[in-house]
Amino acid sequence: MKRVAMLFASLMMLSAVMGSAFAQEAKPYREGPVRQVSFIKVKPGQFHNYMKYLDGPYKAAMEASIKAGLITGYSVYQAQPRTPQDADLILAVTYPNMAALDRTDEADAIRAKVMGSLQAQDKAAMDRESMRELLGSQLIRELILK
Repeated sequence: MKRVAMLFASLMMLSAVMGSAFAQEAKPYREGPVRQVSFIKVKPGQFHNYMKYLDGPYKAAMEASIKAGLITGYSVYQAQPRTPQDADLILAVTYPNMAALDRTDEADAIRAKVMGSLQAQDKAAMDRESMRELLGSQLIRELILK
């Protein structure tokens, strides 16, 4: 009986040591910023009009979001479409982490300040649809290798 108890105690200690070793094993990366990437197809003859919108209300909202600490940056990319159905403009907004996406009340307040009432925001959204088509969006997280 004493021998069984010693064997059991030895197994428990070995298990504790192994568990500790596994717990200390670090991931070879850390989670970085999060980006919302939107793929846009600008309608024929509307490129400069849409760029004026991006340089106006869109830029103002993005700069206010940076100042408020909601986002860390934003970018606009022109893309060469591979097919007629591909995006020719890509918008990227960078958030410090996933939790920043939950700060919707603050984001709503910034949109209201920059773009006006919900009714005005809806009208602006309809106006943008005459200039471009949103093909889709993707949320991606950067994994920073150690």
